[in-house]
Amino acid sequence: MSGEEKGKSKVERAKGKVKEAAGRAVGNERLEAEGRGEQAKGDARQAKEKIKDVFKH
Repeated sequence: MSGEEKGKSKVERAKGKVKEAAGRAVGNERLEAEGRGEQAKGDARQAKEKIKDVFKH
């Protein structure tokens, strides 16, 4: 997994967790949903990079 992509996926997942928690704390469903979406995007990026690594070796 390239270092840059790995970093991006971790940042997206962390940012998503913060947004989700903030949305839950203030009762903002839209913010909570955005957070879950960013986490999913980070997970997808990480999965894509892992698949690339498998076929690279």
